[in-house]
Amino acid sequence: MAGHRFNPEKAEKLHSPERTKLLPPDQILSMLELGPSDHVADLGAGSGFFTLPIAKQVTTVYAVDIEPKMLDVLKGRAEEAEVDNVEFVISDLENVQLDDNSVDKAINAFVAHEIPDLPKALNELKRILKPTGQALLLDWAPVEHPEAGPPAHERIPVEKLQNIVEENGFQTEERSINPNYYILVLKPINS
Repeated sequence: MAGHRFNPEKAEKLHSPERTKLLPPDQILSMLELGPSDHVADLGAGSGFFTLPIAKQVTTVYAVDIEPKMLDVLKGRAEEAEVDNVEFVISDLENVQLDDNSVDKAINAFVAHEIPDLPKALNELKRILKPTGQALLLDWAPVEHPEAGPPAHERIPVEKLQNIVEENGFQTEERSINPNYYILVLKPINS
């Protein structure tokens, strides 16, 4: 499943007004039902498209990314916005450098197609989430989008991703915001 990684040199493109209109952070984050005492993991945080809006609503955000250059961009954006409740974690998503049951909520946006071992990453998500936690998984619909995203052949159809997620211990509910993307709300199945 692993495709190419996003180029950190293009990080500012992720914060364009057009992208914000297509992916309204407040509307999407409302699906996570964030609370002021929450600790949230932004898995694949990149330059912080969702990290900073989350930080304004919760106690702590763990910005987890494998690419130090992306986290450096995010650090600069956090300083500029005077946000001081973001913890920066250099980590892949198959071995997340967070403690067991350490987060109430998590978000994984547009990186599922980049993860070499998606079942392992889902097990890590389940490990770091509290038993009552929930997560959002956003990804590209497998349609050509002329302005952004990976090639259609690298995108994971929602049905396939939903099956993988459910096989790895989560209940899912599909949501949509426009035809180019899909959202899965995940809740761990506690055995």
